[in-house]
Amino acid sequence: MPTLTYREALNEALAEEMERDDKVFLMGEEVGEYNGAYKVSKGLLEKFGPKRVIDSPISETGFTGLGIGAAMYGLRPVIEYMTWSFSLVAYDQIINNAAQVRYMSGGQFSIPLVLRGSSGGGLQVGATHSHTPENWYANVPALTVITPAFPADAKGLLKSAIRSNNPVCFIENEKLYGYKDEVPEGEHLTPIGKARVVTEGSDFTIVSNSGSVHRALNVVKTLEAQGIRAELIDLRTIKPLDFETIAASVSKTNRLLIVEENKPFAGWGAQVAYEVQKELFDDLDAPVHRVTSLDVPQPYNGRLEQAVLPNEERILATVKELLA
Repeated sequence: MPTLTYREALNEALAEEMERDDKVFLMGEEVGEYNGAYKVSKGLLEKFGPKRVIDSPISETGFTGLGIGAAMYGLRPVIEYMTWSFSLVAYDQIINNAAQVRYMSGGQFSIPLVLRGSSGGGLQVGATHSHTPENWYANVPALTVITPAFPADAKGLLKSAIRSNNPVCFIENEKLYGYKDEVPEGEHLTPIGKARVVTEGSDFTIVSNSGSVHRALNVVKTLEAQGIRAELIDLRTIKPLDFETIAASVSKTNRLLIVEENKPFAGWGAQVAYEVQKELFDDLDAPVHRVTSLDVPQPYNGRLEQAVLPNEERILATVKELLA
């Protein structure tokens, strides 16, 4: 298989789906002439033209609403946010329109809409550009929330999202765009709602998503040298949640550590912890532990930002508590 960066895998998915289905179009700030803020749409304007790769004004509410309307009438829009922090400007459109139109219309309209863009901290872009909003949108019925961690899943899940008849929040971690890995060519679809077991182990389970999977993976490799084997699960999809895979792993290892970039209060990990203690209480040999970002605005200073994120030092310290 060829080796692609995360951004190249996304670009390949967009190109393949636009080639396959002329109802698919891309819209957002700088997606055309500038090739996208993170160059995910590189070359698409030249290939598909300005009617299908549309540079929008700086108006998230406007082009999100346009995308919802286009989806109601049979098109398959892909709306790019320069950062998911900017989706907050369009929050009403996403929550009260994209997520509710099918229900409010009695099933007369489907919303085959993909909302995608960058998220997360680590690149010193400040508190207002560093949100990890997957838990906010996962709270809304009818929204699918996807957070791929690897290039192959970025491609396979984006293709699946574009083919879905439900509104999808496709949340990419900005630190992963340059990450390289093998990516299948051609018709590669990753199922929505299915987690991936990245590493198998028997001592404890780590459940993570997006960029935090890579921090957790580095910790897993460090622990292997000490004879400790962790089973690492990449959720890939926050909603629907693949609890079956989590439960099978925790039943085997009897311990659970959750690693997420969300803030601690009401992050998606709190829901996972609740479900595990409710369904698997007798299987647990220790309380469920979590490592999250600290409960402060994201600092601009690089060292402070790394201290706020769920870094490897804090993950390793929590592992010691979990295994004690």
